[in-house]
Amino acid sequence: MKKNGLKGLLVFIAAAALGLAGCAAPGIYSVNMGYDAQRASVPSYLKPDQKALQSIISVAEFSDTRKIGDPLVIGRVIEKNGVKVLVLPKTTKPTEAMAQGVRAYLRRAGYNVSGLLGRWDLREQTIPQPPNSRLLIGGAIEELEVDCRRAFPTNTYTTKIRLTLYLADTAQKKILYRSTVEATTSLEHALFSEARLGEQASVALGDAIEKLFEKHELSQQISELLRR
Repeated sequence: MKKNGLKGLLVFIAAAALGLAGCAAPGIYSVNMGYDAQRASVPSYLKPDQKALQSIISVAEFSDTRKIGDPLVIGRVIEKNGVKVLVLPKTTKPTEAMAQGVRAYLRRAGYNVSGLLGRWDLREQTIPQPPNSRLLIGGAIEELEVDCRRAFPTNTYTTKIRLTLYLADTAQKKILYRSTVEATTSLEHALFSEARLGEQASVALGDAIEKLFEKHELSQQISELLRR
């Protein structure tokens, strides 16, 4: 075989191998979710007064209370051939992403917020006592599904998040308030990407956080505790 012919054959084999690899489903998909609070519209009744500005709010890492075998799994992609591929977090754990989102929203509202605390298991007897902070916020991830069904001509992205927020008085070791919200997103798009999976998860996270803080009762509890 001539040299040029052999070279052409090798190029063809390499291209075919790459094509087959591109058709194969990956072992996992990995995404990050995060909440950008810069565009949040904070209700006027939630904004702090001068007394509240003298206090610091602490936020603990959320707990994951989902009833699943592997807490690393946050969703699935159903490929065109029916294969289900797991979706895992890339660099930020969902329990941290939820708490960081709450911190970002509170800062956007104008409150003084401490650095992220370690995980609190949401029991009154284990409420931590961070220095210079009487108000503690924690929470639980009760449901988290970041999914996509791949098909022709479009891919269907769906995300569902259910969170419960806990508000605690660290001095009295007492849970004062809890509230649960759900947020969902749905998108039809011709193209598929891990980035788009993460974007949909981030949108759902932002919707859930904003729904929590829209509640007047939560705002009242925060104001009353910060005035003590």
